[in-house]
Amino acid sequence: MPIANAAPATTVADPIQALYHKITWKLIPFLCFCYLAAYLDRINIGFAKLQMLDQLHFSETAFGLGAGLFFVGYILFEVPSNLVLEKVGAKIWIARIMITWGLLSACTMLVTSTTQFYVLRFLLGAAEAGFLPGVLYYLTTWFPTYRRGRIIALFMIGLPLSSVIGGPLSGWVMSHFDSLGGLRGWQWLFLIEAVPSVLLGVLTFWALPNSYQQAKWLNDDEKALLAQELRADEASAGDSKHSFRDGFFNLKVWMLGGIDFSILLSAYAMGFWMPTFIRNAGIVDTFHIGILTALPSVAALLGMLLIGASSDKHRERRWHIIVPFLVGAAAMATAPFFVHNVVATVALFAIASAAIIGAVPVFFSLPATFLKGTAAATGFALACSLANIAGLVSNSLMGVAIDVTGSSAGALWFFAGCLILSSFLVIALPAKLVNR
Repeated sequence: MPIANAAPATTVADPIQALYHKITWKLIPFLCFCYLAAYLDRINIGFAKLQMLDQLHFSETAFGLGAGLFFVGYILFEVPSNLVLEKVGAKIWIARIMITWGLLSACTMLVTSTTQFYVLRFLLGAAEAGFLPGVLYYLTTWFPTYRRGRIIALFMIGLPLSSVIGGPLSGWVMSHFDSLGGLRGWQWLFLIEAVPSVLLGVLTFWALPNSYQQAKWLNDDEKALLAQELRADEASAGDSKHSFRDGFFNLKVWMLGGIDFSILLSAYAMGFWMPTFIRNAGIVDTFHIGILTALPSVAALLGMLLIGASSDKHRERRWHIIVPFLVGAAAMATAPFFVHNVVATVALFAIASAAIIGAVPVFFSLPATFLKGTAAATGFALACSLANIAGLVSNSLMGVAIDVTGSSAGALWFFAGCLILSSFLVIALPAKLVNR
């Protein structure tokens, strides 16, 4: 009798599996490359800093403030941007985001004063606002809850890949293009790394359907099957909320924003300041710094894939977030004791990256378990907005700590403490939210 029951289940599952395999290959590689380009434009400032500060006579505090002002623009325009995306469609709005941020990133090569630096960083943040929460919301219209941990992980490997590729590339550009055509290496860096964003933005008009109903590569039977899957997922959510008010005034969204704030404090410290940490450990050549910077990002990539797959397999979210947080906090807290040891520095930040960034896709699968429609668009954007305050805090605190104390230890210990505190917020989330 058990054998007789097993065969039909396999037969039913096959077309569903084939459908999601097809959708994944049509959407995720392109979106992953877009995220790679976005993060490359965001963190290349950490490499440019190695030359900018000497040429433009910026202090560590001024640099930290400028790097952080990106997030002021990002925060202010995050929710409005996601609401516009829901109204006009992913194709037009994501294309607009990518083209404008690419152009503004290229303009950073023209900076000659702190005021210009601050203004351009703010505008770059405003231009990029809405990309990440917009894509996360977009993916909820294609994939049911039980598949989102792995799917978001596949999309978000663009984040560590940007450092795997961008680290060596940035170091090579700054070493080999320095003084070419009268421009410094950091100026060439902003120009060259902005090109992919603009090109991908143009390609978005052709590569990205606004919805599965408009996807020419899905036939009618596949669209009907997907609609059935998404309706069943929405029904299983029970009391899911749909309106702007439901998303904005939801306590769980604000709790998620607080958790993400802790994640990004550490993630941005590693993303923006890793080249500085490695140089302080005794590595001077920018290309070698770029190579070593890529290693923690490789660890983060593996962490994302393994933690996301395990979370989906066990349909468990809470401990797939808490355990990585505690491991990452321990690595961050230990790093200041080995600032002059490059092997230990890279190893500890690799552990921290694998744990903290590895848990991000699992974390971002949570809002859509209790929010739908406009509420989901608002919830994703609000959580990201609250969290990205961390970008301003992280960079400013790191710059001040180095200028005042000559060490990053105080900032890193603060970030580790925030990760531990946020673990208690994860525990406070309802089980039906974190274990779907």
